[in-house]
Amino acid sequence: MTDLQGKTVLVTGASKGIGASIAAAVGASGAHVIAHYGTDREGAARAVEGFSDDRSHLVGADLSDMAAVDSLWQRAFDWRGEIDVLVNNAAVMRLEGGISDTEDAWDRVWSEAVDVNVLAPARLLRHAVKHYLQAGGGTIVTISSWAAQRGITNPEGIAYSATKAAIAAATKTIARGYAKQNVLAYVIAPGVVRTRLSVESAATLGGEDAVTAGLAMGEWVPPEEIADLVAYLATGQCRHLTGATLDVNGASYVR
Repeated sequence: MTDLQGKTVLVTGASKGIGASIAAAVGASGAHVIAHYGTDREGAARAVEGFSDDRSHLVGADLSDMAAVDSLWQRAFDWRGEIDVLVNNAAVMRLEGGISDTEDAWDRVWSEAVDVNVLAPARLLRHAVKHYLQAGGGTIVTISSWAAQRGITNPEGIAYSATKAAIAAATKTIARGYAKQNVLAYVIAPGVVRTRLSVESAATLGGEDAVTAGLAMGEWVPPEEIADLVAYLATGQCRHLTGATLDVNGASYVR
């Protein structure tokens, strides 16, 4: 079993989907979990249900507001005076604002995607690295997407794929720039994961059956598999994997 005893892990977007599974997995592995949520506090609470109050902490923040992002880090840090692992998971995916949409829709969707998918996680990256340089090291896990490498199937999601690529590149830069200081940074690029966002996306592509038919394993990735991988990376046991992008898509996209 993965052992995260004594580690404090901040998970953004922990109220549902992959983030909720990650919060549950790292908590089950013994970590102290800081579960961030946007508006769904009850969802974040469910993700860490069963862990005592001294093992879990809920922090709400609007990731489109950089002052709120700074406050998120500070409140999370103040809980235990340390954050050993940052999991940048939260993101928005709007299937609108594409080439043929209005300029207003384009600007609105891109502005939100840049704020939430790039500027907010990059700001948390910065806080984390500054802390790790003083603490002697730490771990960052960025949840990206295979859309960052190959583009998104539905062109209406262009802002999502572009911004996911941007934060992946930022994470790799951290890995290269601070490896000697024991700052470990990984990118996980999931394929089609069983989440609400994937179900909504599938509806625009002919439905779940049509999407599933195009997958090599003929099935969607369970969010728990992503969560278990994050928990393993959080241990720091595979230091020389830092900088890697880990594809989790059942061989549907092999590079």
